[in-house]
Amino acid sequence: MTTATVSAKGQIVIPSKIRRKYNIKKGVKLYIEERDGELVLKAVTPEYIKKISGLLNTKGKLSKLLLKERLEDSKREI
Repeated sequence: MTTATVSAKGQIVIPSKIRRKYNIKKGVKLYIEERDGELVLKAVTPEYIKKISGLLNTKGKLSKLLLKERLEDSKREI
């Protein structure tokens, strides 16, 4: 079993062996899920995105909506 200690700021260090195994590099986001009293961490890597793509079977509607929202957000930022 691998352990990590939580710092005063609520941070943990993921051991290098695990980071390499799951391709977790600097800047990679982690999805944190509570499941039956446990915390589950999932690295949001290109591999993870590819794995879950098509899961909702929206036939591209969701992607189009997200792109439209991002375009609208970028227009407001200018």
